[in-house]
Amino acid sequence: MAKFYDEISPELKSFIQDQKIFFTGTAAKDGRVNVSPKGMDSLRILGPNRVIWLNLTGSGNETAAHLRDVNRLTLMFCAFEGKPLILRLYGSARTVHTTDKDWDALYQHFPESRGARQIFDVTIDSVQTSCGFAVPLMDYREDRDILQTWVDKRSDQDIQDYWAAKNVTSIDGKPTGIFGE
Repeated sequence: MAKFYDEISPELKSFIQDQKIFFTGTAAKDGRVNVSPKGMDSLRILGPNRVIWLNLTGSGNETAAHLRDVNRLTLMFCAFEGKPLILRLYGSARTVHTTDKDWDALYQHFPESRGARQIFDVTIDSVQTSCGFAVPLMDYREDRDILQTWVDKRSDQDIQDYWAAKNVTSIDGKPTGIFGE
């Protein structure tokens, strides 16, 4: 049975910190709904109603585009090991780009990566837990190093050029604001 809470409790914080993957969900007023897996030690809990996550370079930039239109966001965590649990964080988010004045203060919470693209600063309105009885048990083996290897083979300008080619608009043609526009 689903239960709702006003904030992330210490127990739920511990659960979140133990997860190797989480999922994000966003949607603009129209167009596609985006659900995306995230990993690589990219989420930090700054308080019972605030989390940030470091968004790394990828083939799309849907979350940034959606949040410019509708700033609602859901983060979901699933227990793939141990006791079953699904945890959802519902809230609103703002996108912090590398050129924004508060980038450095937020970025200090994460391991340095030249592939860092944005930070999403999420204000949590509601926390929901549910059973997770149908989520399969899966064993974590290791993180993939493909993204970091890709970044390591490119110059800063190569990464900027990639963003210009692949990350300026969403798949529905909505602007992402990646270059401050």
